[in-house]
Amino acid sequence: MKTARMIIGIISMVLFVLIVFQSCAAGVGNALSENGEVSGSAGFILSVFMLIAGIIGVVARKSKGGSITAGIFYLVGGLLAIVSAGSYSDLKVWSVIAFAFGIFFIISAILPKKPKTENKVVK
Repeated sequence: MKTARMIIGIISMVLFVLIVFQSCAAGVGNALSENGEVSGSAGFILSVFMLIAGIIGVVARKSKGGSITAGIFYLVGGLLAIVSAGSYSDLKVWSVIAFAFGIFFIISAILPKKPKTENKVVK
């Protein structure tokens, strides 16, 4: 599970760049069309939450509290994004991914660790 948490954290940090650029474009589109939507800002907030959760997930991948904290950041960011997605339809996809990452982190913190088996040489 530690390796999976590290991989998901790295993926989140990479997705931060993609989501932030899309959110900036959506924000400019919302401002130009004057439609009153805040989906660009919500995408930016989601990307920051995913960056924070990814960093916490990588740094604290061996701790139970770090996994729960990262999971909460993913879930809160996903919730904020799905509520205000508006016409920025990609934000719905990113928020579902954030929910999936958050659920994974929380479940991995709750599940008990497997005991290590040692290879004993029988004489």
